[in-house]
Amino acid sequence: MNKLFCSVEERFVNPLFEVFDGGDFILSSYRDIEERLTQIQIYFPDPEPPLTLDEVRRDAESRLLGAMSVVGAEASIEYTTIPDEDWKLSYRRHFTTEHIGERLVVRPPWEPMPDGGVVVTLDPGLAFGTGKHETTRACLEYIDSLSGEGGRFLDMGCGSGILSIAAAKLGFSPVSGFDVDQEAVQASAENAEANGVEVEFFKYGLGAKVKRELPKADLVAANILGPLLIRFADEIVPAVGKRLIISGILTELYEDVLSAYVSRGLEEVSRRTIGEWTTGLLVRV
Repeated sequence: MNKLFCSVEERFVNPLFEVFDGGDFILSSYRDIEERLTQIQIYFPDPEPPLTLDEVRRDAESRLLGAMSVVGAEASIEYTTIPDEDWKLSYRRHFTTEHIGERLVVRPPWEPMPDGGVVVTLDPGLAFGTGKHETTRACLEYIDSLSGEGGRFLDMGCGSGILSIAAAKLGFSPVSGFDVDQEAVQASAENAEANGVEVEFFKYGLGAKVKRELPKADLVAANILGPLLIRFADEIVPAVGKRLIISGILTELYEDVLSAYVSRGLEEVSRRTIGEWTTGLLVRV
């Protein structure tokens, strides 16, 4: 197994996942709690002829450099090889069962089923969104705390489908979600099936030339980047029936994002800041 990696500040991690045009390459990340920087990684096997390892390596490095350039991150990209068995063990060691909020438990499929809680089983290798990132965790905490009200739930930028799956397991219905990436949509559908919940996932991107009428939901979760929340506020707000979770926002940009929604008839109920990220809960006035 081959590995390209670099270390960046945590504030660049979510944006890198958003803009990375990976083709067949899958981006992953890992941060030791004792380290300041997060390691961004691309794993790939030896290629089949006629492709050469150097060609594939250069392609992966070019794609990663391109994403870093877009978000303004700078880092030295390194390369190494890892024995396949070591890679499998290392991959699993990074993901353990997480308890989030009062009831939610997110577990990878290789860990034992916990005794209690509302369990979401998720293979983190499928798509971005495992509950470990601060923005995902904050969204899950809000979804858990609001689940007693039930109603329709809409997930804007579903990633792995974790927010939609958690919402369905907590009693929201009907539940739907979309993503601009077809692979994320497929991964979300597979994860929902594995968790035994019914969720409608579809491919769509905010700002698309061909607009799709989005269902108005009692709770909408928009875990996307701050600048995108501002840019697409006019498309997001009409889908909000009662409450909106805005996330994926660096704290330094949060007030600007909030202002865009307050000016469109929403009001902040609360906010949660974890690390460098702030997530807000808004309600229709």
